[in-house]
Amino acid sequence: MNDSNIKKVLVLGCTGSIGTSSLDILRNQKDRFVCCGISANSREKELKALGSEFNCPVTLTKNEGIEGIKRLLDETSPDIVINGIAGSAGLEPSMAVLERGIDLALANKETVVMSGPLMFEAAKKSGSRILPVDSEHSAIFTLVNQCGKENIDKIVITASGGPFRTFSKDKLATVTVQDALKHPTWDMGVKITIDSASLGNKGLEVIEACRLFGVAASQVQVVVHPQSVIHSLVRTKDGIVYGQFSEPDMKHPILQALDWPKILPSFMKPFDLTDTADGTRTLTFEKPRMDDFPMLGLAFECAQKDGSYPIVYNAANEIAVQAFIEGKINFPGIAECVGTVLHNSDWSSVPKSISDVLEIDKEARTKARELV
Repeated sequence: MNDSNIKKVLVLGCTGSIGTSSLDILRNQKDRFVCCGISANSREKELKALGSEFNCPVTLTKNEGIEGIKRLLDETSPDIVINGIAGSAGLEPSMAVLERGIDLALANKETVVMSGPLMFEAAKKSGSRILPVDSEHSAIFTLVNQCGKENIDKIVITASGGPFRTFSKDKLATVTVQDALKHPTWDMGVKITIDSASLGNKGLEVIEACRLFGVAASQVQVVVHPQSVIHSLVRTKDGIVYGQFSEPDMKHPILQALDWPKILPSFMKPFDLTDTADGTRTLTFEKPRMDDFPMLGLAFECAQKDGSYPIVYNAANEIAVQAFIEGKINFPGIAECVGTVLHNSDWSSVPKSISDVLEIDKEARTKARELV
């Protein structure tokens, strides 16, 4: 870290929901952090305005690609990088950060899903730390550290259930893109919101949890918790469950990653269970409807099989979600496409390099496009 003890933070994907929350933290915690660089994919006008506000260099990845991000990393020498880039486009930037020995605050779950083992190898070699920013994995990360990995029996990932939690199977066949974007508790980008509606996002989180925390698929459980107040839990070997509570605001896990391993006061309002309009709060839990939301079951299958299956799950899902957005398939068609791509070929090979990962990703996308 630099001499002033103020962390230099670089934000990738600064105009998305994670990037926006990250910059809000940097505005409010100037005693702890300084924004040293930012990137965006396509919102050039917004990017330039933010670069001017924070007085830092910028890169537009639509034009400069991964080379622009590498240049930004080398120019700014950050202490930590927040990767808020959506989808598989976040993979190469994550690797560029880790290869330079810089800590990575990772909101891009696709990075771990596609190339977890290669990432961990790069981090170990360079001395980087990978700090999860997903609210669920941030919670698990804290709980595992507090309880001790050796004492954990099961990781319990909470899911809001999305906007279609109570919909019948027949009704799911008729929902629209606009319906899918009406998330009850979180304000996120289009792709991740649709993934939340299909439980595909939770599926990615299951695979990510297995890889991040080195556990088998059988040690991970998903519980639907519509209020999104408990962000995840762990069950220790004595059968006791520990959870992390906070309001559903991504600034909490981002700030936690930026400060780790310290726990410091913040500008965020402290959480209070009874601080609601009527002074009461009800928390409910239910089993996910795996038959009606098959993306979750497919993810458990991929986590168990490992090899290249997680790469294919993510790639086929990205193509299927885009096809749903464009009106080419209906909502259940997303899981049908992903399942067909997974089951119609052997994806057991283990990628040895990022180029292997990208090749498998490309092949899976081609098969998914042929289907839709």
